Amino acid sequence: MIWPAEDLWQALVAWQPGLTVEVLPQIDSTNTELMRRARAGQNDPVLLVAEAQTAGRGRLGRPWHGQTGDALTFSLGLTLMPRDWSGLSLAVGLSLAQSLDPKGALGVRLKWPNDLWVAQPGTPSAWGKLAGVLIETALTAGAAADQARYCVVGVGINIAPPQASGLSTAPLGWQQLSPQATAPSTLTQVALPLLKSVLAFERDGFAPLQALFNARDALHNQTVSLSDGRAGIARGVDLDGALRVETAQGIERITSAEVSVRPQ
Repeated sequence: MIWPAEDLWQALVAWQPGLTVEVLPQIDSTNTELMRRARAGQNDPVLLVAEAQTAGRGRLGRPWHGQTGDALTFSLGLTLMPRDWSGLSLAVGLSLAQSLDPKGALGVRLKWPNDLWVAQPGTPSAWGKLAGVLIETALTAGAAADQARYCVVGVGINIAPPQASGLSTAPLGWQQLSPQATAPSTLTQVALPLLKSVLAFERDGFAPLQALFNARDALHNQTVSLSDGRAGIARGVDLDGALRVETAQGIERITSAEVSVRPQ
């Protein structure tokens, strides 16, 4: 594959001085690699792309493998110091959705807290998973716990229709919605807006994005079950990005650290 690394670098470095763009033919996981570097004291901003991943990870350690050309897998690493980290994965997901489907005409929606879903054609109640986000952080050298962290924003987007079975949400490929899409063209589509979104989040937090997220919320007014046994109706997210679930006890705030959410 031919990657527009030079053009991407020129666009990105204007917003994040010192940033580099690396494309590797294969690696275990772009997130794992950048976290290894961070623990070794390498905190330079970087966009690391892998044509293939052998041990990619999603939320809660779930595997996410990307074969060459079938998926776009990359991680953006940079040092951040937001006032509040709450809602970063939602901001990243929103940025991806807006880049891929600016007007929402293709049906790209956000499944709290870190997935992109698309309604399957002809089956409005069934969803396909298009993409996922995994965010990890590491303290920078000499920093206190409440100070700057090296943040790794990992993104996996299915490009070709995936061959998978037995999953609670069937995977869906971007080429099913945009037939001419490739991993390099999709990276060009999402990378710069993503960097801008992350920098805006550092400055402003999640609150300015609340309404935009709720407008694309795949769980809105859906009955959902929580991993701790509770159930209720999803009522959007609050200013901090917590999911609001209406249960028998009233509206409860759910954070990504507490539960996993699935439509019933």
